Amino acid sequence: MNSVCVFCGSASGTNPVYAEVARELGRVLASRNLALVYGGGRVGLMGEVASATLAAGGTVIGVIPHSLAVKEIAQEDCTELIVVDTMHERKSRMADRSDAFVALPGGYGTCDELFEILTWAQLGIHNKPVAVLNVNGFFTPLLAWLDHVVTEGLLRPKHRELLLVAESVPELLSRLEAWTPPEPLTKWVAPGER
Repeated sequence: MNSVCVFCGSASGTNPVYAEVARELGRVLASRNLALVYGGGRVGLMGEVASATLAAGGTVIGVIPHSLAVKEIAQEDCTELIVVDTMHERKSRMADRSDAFVALPGGYGTCDELFEILTWAQLGIHNKPVAVLNVNGFFTPLLAWLDHVVTEGLLRPKHRELLLVAESVPELLSRLEAWTPPEPLTKWVAPGER
């Protein structure tokens, strides 16, 4: 593992622990020589994790759409700042440059990125680890919903297991480093096979 993509909010949220953990993650990535790949913004939790990584001497690869970069929210001092045309291209470039994916607290954009990368894992498009850092129980309701989706027969348990969960930054890095790809997953199987 050489790089970790972090999905997180362009806002900081109301609980200061989210920014504290974003900064901690940035420092730990730098200390382990793991490049941060992220959405390229200098605001919110995105800015916190990127600034902390840079301040600790780490590598930061930001990927941001032109429409957001021109609004002056790009983190200009990234090690590498990639400006793309569309949000779709942003997610694709981030995925290509990353060996693992982590979601911190965030809103619609964070959920969009998390679920797209999980869907790609489910479909076998990639075999990289995907995790949420469940800061202060932020993702607990979402995790309960996923368990409900499994109970309702709309998500196979083996696909639910694609999402790793950690409660702290050290646990997160340990789980990412220990992760081994599962047997190839197929979404479509013959009736009776699960």
